Amino acid sequence: METGLKGRVVIVAGASQGMGFATAKAFAAEGAIVAMCARTETKLQEAAAQIRESSSAEVYAEAFDVSYQAAVEKFVKDIAAKYGRVDVCVANAAGPPAKTFLQASLEDWHKTFDMNFMSVVYLAREVIPHMQKNKWGRLITITSTSVRQPIPDLILSSAIRPAVVGLVKSLAIEFGKDGITANNIGPGYTATERLNELASSRSKAAGVSEIDIRDRWAAEIPMRRLGEPSEIADAIVWLASERASYVTAQTIMVDGGIYKGM
Repeated sequence: METGLKGRVVIVAGASQGMGFATAKAFAAEGAIVAMCARTETKLQEAAAQIRESSSAEVYAEAFDVSYQAAVEKFVKDIAAKYGRVDVCVANAAGPPAKTFLQASLEDWHKTFDMNFMSVVYLAREVIPHMQKNKWGRLITITSTSVRQPIPDLILSSAIRPAVVGLVKSLAIEFGKDGITANNIGPGYTATERLNELASSRSKAAGVSEIDIRDRWAAEIPMRRLGEPSEIADAIVWLASERASYVTAQTIMVDGGIYKGM
């Protein structure tokens, strides 16, 4: 399938591991110029090196925290100055800790809001003007099935991530005239480091093994298995491609069918 992504400048946040890394790798395989960011320098540079080894794509990597507006502004400015454009932005950040309402502190709420909502605001504010110049752009966020149905002991995600959906739908409406699409991906249980943390938390609370927790999750999913990061990445690449040019303001669930809503 011709994606039209060769030579496009793509920003992928949270790209040192998991779905972010798989997404950066998938764009590189399409011949895009990939600008990666994440908080941990060592992990990020190792991830960038792996992508360079597996593709001929140009990869730029810079470590910073997307919850800091000034850092996001500088990063996007540097990318635009270096490559002359920004075509695609994949907004992704670390998921909030697994907690119930009474377990979550006010500090947890503020940190989650900054990391999972304001980071999207910061990225969108910086990349959209560059996309407007070329009358073409793709903004894609990685959220969660929690935007459609609350997940037990993930109150922070279930409350804050739906706001991202509202933001992205609003951006799609406002900037569609400029050739910019904006969409969300809602992953289900996906085999990542984040899921390992959640499995550990739930196994301790339930007094069972992490394998038991994973087996329970798989049993809940119609496809009877966990998702792979590469499967999330494939959906994101499609949304960024020319093949999805008329798809905007949508939240696409990539969850093996676990979300039961209509």
